[in-house]
Amino acid sequence: MLSRIDHIGIACFDLDATVEFYRATYGFTDAHFEVNEEQGVRECMLKINDTGDGAASYIQLITPTRSDSPVGKWLEKNGEGVHHIAFGTDGSDVQEEADGIAAKGVRVLYEQPRRGSLGSRITFLHPKDCHGVLTELVQKAPATASEESGTSE
Repeated sequence: MLSRIDHIGIACFDLDATVEFYRATYGFTDAHFEVNEEQGVRECMLKINDTGDGAASYIQLITPTRSDSPVGKWLEKNGEGVHHIAFGTDGSDVQEEADGIAAKGVRVLYEQPRRGSLGSRITFLHPKDCHGVLTELVQKAPATASEESGTSE
């Protein structure tokens, strides 16, 4: 079952400048940077709040690492702005969620879930089947022993 808005993905040309805007304007400070070579993006996850299912809600700022990546092509066509919305599962398997949605006639873009931000498992739904919105499904990564105990590594 989908239980939260996991994140809103925002495509940008200059990741560092956009992160600074969100920090200075909204005060977001809890940031996680990573490069996802498979997706061809460099990203920053800015934590908004914790949620009732033990996860969190984020703003995901993404910039392409190469012009032929999906985000690179999207930016070239559309410019900066909201790229996608991501819904988080309540801990259930993202593949099961995607299969259930596909059974309702919505095209799933990946045959198998892929690695997403912060070690999550993700897949996307076709925007033409979701009223023009690219939609991501996210299964958060399992908690590590240090996360469960509240300590950092």
